[in-house]
Amino acid sequence: MSLQNVKIALVCDWLTTPGGAERVIMAMHEIFPHAPIFTALYNPKKVIGFENADIRTSKLQKIPFSKTHHQLFLPWMPEVFESMNLDDYDIVISSSHSCAKGIITKPTTLHICYCHSPMRYAWDNHHAYLKEYTMNPIMKRFGKNLLHKIRMWDRLAAERVDAYCTNSHFVQKRIQKYYRKVSDVIHPPVDVKKFNIERGEKEYYLAIGRLTPYKKFNIIVEAFNVLGKQLVIAGTGVELNKLRAKAKDNIQFVGHISEEELPHLYANAKALIFPQIEDFGITPLESMASGRPVLAYKEGGALETVKEGVTGIFFKEQNAIGIVQAVHEFERNYKDFSPEKIREHAMKFSLEKFKEKLLNYVEDMWTQFKKS
Repeated sequence: MSLQNVKIALVCDWLTTPGGAERVIMAMHEIFPHAPIFTALYNPKKVIGFENADIRTSKLQKIPFSKTHHQLFLPWMPEVFESMNLDDYDIVISSSHSCAKGIITKPTTLHICYCHSPMRYAWDNHHAYLKEYTMNPIMKRFGKNLLHKIRMWDRLAAERVDAYCTNSHFVQKRIQKYYRKVSDVIHPPVDVKKFNIERGEKEYYLAIGRLTPYKKFNIIVEAFNVLGKQLVIAGTGVELNKLRAKAKDNIQFVGHISEEELPHLYANAKALIFPQIEDFGITPLESMASGRPVLAYKEGGALETVKEGVTGIFFKEQNAIGIVQAVHEFERNYKDFSPEKIREHAMKFSLEKFKEKLLNYVEDMWTQFKKS
C-alpha cells in the first residue's frame, strides 16, 4: 500500500554522539524527509547531518550538561517518551535501544520499532555493567535499584509496539527472550561507498571503537603485547588511560579519527581485530568494504557479517590467547584473502539496500494494519 498522504513521525532515544543508531535514524530521515524526529536530546555539535530535519526535543534539552551526559538522565527517560504527543500521526517509527519504544500511540496509529537491542544494561548485561563500569559504591547501589525499575518499565513498554524489526538474528533471539515478541531482521546500513581498496604493503593491525569494558580492548592489548606486532587502536573512552599504561611500544593509540581519515586507516591495515560481542557490528563491514579481513570472536552479530575463510577468521575463546592464535592462523593464510571478494561481500549491507528493505517493510506493515 502506498504511503502517500500518510502522516509519519520518527522517534529515537537521543542524538548526542555519532554511532550506529544515529546512522539508522539518518537513513530513516532520508527515506521520510518530511517526518519530524522526536528525541529526548539533540547535540548538533556532535551529531551532524540533521541540520535541515524537523527535530523536536524534550524538556531535558534545556538542562545543563544533558546533551553531553545523557546517561545521567536515564531515570527520567520513561516519562520523557510517554509525554510525547504523537496523536497527529498515522505511522510512528521508533529507532530504539533504550526508551524510545515506550511512546504511547493511538489505536489507529501503527507503531513500528526498529529495535537495536533490548537494553543491554538492564537485561543480559546488567551484572557486568555494574561490576565493570567505574562508579562509586553509593551510585552502584542506586544503580541496582534503578535497573530493577527500568526492567519492569521496559517490559511493559515493549507491549506498546505493533511490529518489531531488528538489526540481526542475534538480537531477534533477545527480543523473543525478554519481550516475547516476534521480529523481522533488516540489517543496518553501512555506507560502503565511502570505503575503497588501497594497494600497498599493510603494516599494522587495527582495532577501532569506544574504549569501554565490553569492547574488550584489554585482551587485544594483552595479545599484541605477546605478539609484538604493530597495532593501531583508534577511539576514545573511559578505558584509555588504563589501556595505555598496559600497552607496550608496538601499540599506538591515535584517538578520535575523522570521517576523512577513517577510510585510509581501514584500507592500510592488515586486518581488523574484533573481540567483542556486538548486536550487529558496523566496523567489521567498514573494514570489509575497504577490502581488509576481520579477525572476530565467534559470537553475536559477527556471525552474520564475517564469512570465515573469505572475509575473515573466527576465534572461539574471548581472550588474548584466542586473538594470538587467530593472528598466527591469519598470517599463515594471508594470501588466500582477496580484497575484491571481501569488498563484494560488504556491498550486500549497503545503505541503499537498507532503505529499500525498510521502506518495503513499512509499506507491508501498513497494509496489514489497515486490514486488521
